[in-house]
Parts: sequence; C-alpha cells; structure tokens
Amino acid sequence: MQNEQEINQEEIDAKANDMNHPEEINENTQEENTNENPVNSGENVSEEEKLKAELAMVQDKYLRLYSEFDNYKRRTSKERSDLFKTANQETVLAMLPILDDFERAMEAMPNEDNTASIREGILLIYNKLKSTLQQKGLKEMEAMGIAFDPDLHEAITKIPAPSDELKDKIVAVLEKGYSLHDKVIRFAKVVIGE
Repeated sequence: MQNEQEINQEEIDAKANDMNHPEEINENTQEENTNENPVNSGENVSEEEKLKAELAMVQDKYLRLYSEFDNYKRRTSKERSDLFKTANQETVLAMLPILDDFERAMEAMPNEDNTASIREGILLIYNKLKSTLQQKGLKEMEAMGIAFDPDLHEAITKIPAPSDELKDKIVAVLEKGYSLHDKVIRFAKVVIGE
C-alpha cells in the first residue's frame, strides 16, 4: 500500500513538472494507462483530470489578468493623451477676455487722436494680463541689485560697477525671469557689475 502511494506521488510530481508540456503529459498518461492494472487506472485518471482542471484554471486566470492589464494600459494612455491636450485649457480660457480687450483697443486706435487715452487703455490691458497670469501661479523674479545666483539668473555680460555696493551684483536686467508655482520657467538675463 505504501509503495503504491509512493509511486502515485512520483507520478503526480512528474505530471506537475510537465504541466508546461501538455504533449508529453498525454504520451506519458497513455503509457501509464496501458501498463497499470484497471484498479489503479481510475485513480490516475481522476488525478490527471484534477491536474488538467487546475492547469485550465491557472491559464484562465492568467488570460483574465493579461487582458485586464492590457485594458488598463490602453485606458491610462488615452487619459494621459487627453490630459496633455487639455492641460492649458484653464489658462487659455482666462486669457480670452484679455484678447478681446486687445481687439477692442485696436478698433479704437485709428479713431483716437489722443495718445494719452491709448496709453491708458494699453496699460489697463497690461495690468489685467499680469494679474491673470499671477492668479495662475506666475511670479516675476526680483533681480536688480541682488547677488548673482546661477540657479535663477543668466549672466549676459559684466560691466564696471557704478558703485562699490553693486560689485558682484546685478546692475541691469535685460529680460525678466519668471517662475511658475516656484519652478523657474525663464531665467532672468542680467548684467553683473565688477
């Protein structure tokens, strides 16, 4: 009895190792069925059926997991591309009234002889644009008269400092620097006094 259990355990282990090769399983089981007596063949068939059922269950689980992951990849890539397309939508919508103001100003310019009123209108539009961008997180960097910082400034040239206080400091700003939510998006182009 114990020998039969050891033999059956060895057969189960061999079948478990051969699960990746179903052709070999079929050949081995046919040979075993012909060599064994009819009493043991019923036990082997049920064990073989159990292994086949387990293999089918594992394969089904694998296919379901694979298809679920594939669907997840497709869905996230679509969401990402949609996000990139509409990422600036809020900012652009906030800028549209300013665009309208510029159009109204251009329509009024040929009719207006007073340059003071034109300047005033342009100044109003500029302030509106600046405040809209500040609401979206844009900050202008202070650069004039402070020490040069390569993480914030881009040195264009050096000139003799107008006073000793401005030595190794910024004496002129050629182009303002800006940060968006504390991340530098444009370095300030500056002139350093020496």
